[in-house]
Amino acid sequence: MEAEQLKKLIIEALDDLKAVNTVTLDVTGLTDVMDYLVITSGTSNRHVKSLANNVCMEAKSQGMRPIGVEGEGEGDWVLVDFGDVVVHVMLPATRDFYDLERLWVNPESPA
Repeated sequence: MEAEQLKKLIIEALDDLKAVNTVTLDVTGLTDVMDYLVITSGTSNRHVKSLANNVCMEAKSQGMRPIGVEGEGEGDWVLVDFGDVVVHVMLPATRDFYDLERLWVNPESPA
């Protein structure tokens, strides 16, 4: 499955469970590690875990397995790595604190 198709599948899986404020960043010009970065929020730890799990289940149903999943224990930030597409599912406070969108959109700006 190509990165564009995988990205669409991931966004649909997140939308199915009412992910909040989903942002997709095309980072092909910034890194060779991945093509897309998907960042979204859940309303609770349980919601964050459910969103990440749904992404994994939908991808597996299409023959795609994540390379790795991190953060499932606490559920304030779960990272799902598919190689070409990396998904960050976070609680709003965690997302605001780390501000990944700013880091990837404006990588030259000082932190």
